[in-house]
Amino acid sequence: MRQYLKRRLLTLLPVIFGVVTAVFLIIHLIPGDPAALMLSETANPADIEALRTRLGLDRPLGVQYYHFWANLFRGNLGESIYQRQPVFDLVMERFPNTALLAVCAVLVSLVIAFPLGIFSALRQRSAVDYLSLGFSILGISMPVFWLGPLLILIFAVQLHWLPVTGMGSWKHLVLPSLTLGFGLSAITIRMIRSSMIEVMNQDYIRTAFAKGLGRGRVVWKHALKNVMIPVITIVGLQLGALFGGVIITEKVFSYPGLGSLLITAIRGRDYPLVQGAILVIALTYIGINLLVDLLYSRVDPKIRLG
Repeated sequence: MRQYLKRRLLTLLPVIFGVVTAVFLIIHLIPGDPAALMLSETANPADIEALRTRLGLDRPLGVQYYHFWANLFRGNLGESIYQRQPVFDLVMERFPNTALLAVCAVLVSLVIAFPLGIFSALRQRSAVDYLSLGFSILGISMPVFWLGPLLILIFAVQLHWLPVTGMGSWKHLVLPSLTLGFGLSAITIRMIRSSMIEVMNQDYIRTAFAKGLGRGRVVWKHALKNVMIPVITIVGLQLGALFGGVIITEKVFSYPGLGSLLITAIRGRDYPLVQGAILVIALTYIGINLLVDLLYSRVDPKIRLG
């Protein structure tokens, strides 16, 4: 396992280098003068030049790149222009909220997807199978900017069961988690169903039945473990994508996460904050991919030994 982890970390180094370089270049690829865009077209030239000096944009590109890496190793992502606070502190203040929402959304999707996917595979062309396939098509087709307000109307406005916006107790997580988890479960159902059908047709499954093992024991002890490989893949991709894809949901529910922070920074042209938020999201995605690879090796030793 240690050797496998070392190999994976070595292969991630070029990826991290490329991601950090791309994030650094974002502010320099913007057409026009970034300092002028951050202020306004009518800003005083002296104020624009002062901002350029403050952000280090008056230095050569190579020097800026060197200082960007040096500050990054110290955990310094710059300072927000309008909030006058360190970008790292602002991002880390919102990061746990988005992480909690992403994990809850994935758990909701798994709670929905595993029973429907497994029973759909075990009872092909039955009512359960058609119901789960219809549910997955509905979930894929339903956008979050429609489902979110619909859930608000039903559970908050009509029934008064759950709060609409903000974050305080576990109740504030229910509606955004359902909004995100519903769409995620639709994809996971199809993956679990197709994987389970493929595994149940394998020779070792037929051998287990021939030995007299019951269906429940065959499914849970022999089949499910082999189904987990593609499921881990899709869940890992979904969890990583949620960190950058919860923007609409967080705005609908006024949830204080990274997505709403990024939207606020973009609207205010706070490019240091935009740069820091994008960098944290990208590095989080890389870290989740590493975790998925480690889970692969734990579930299937052939991957680790290979």
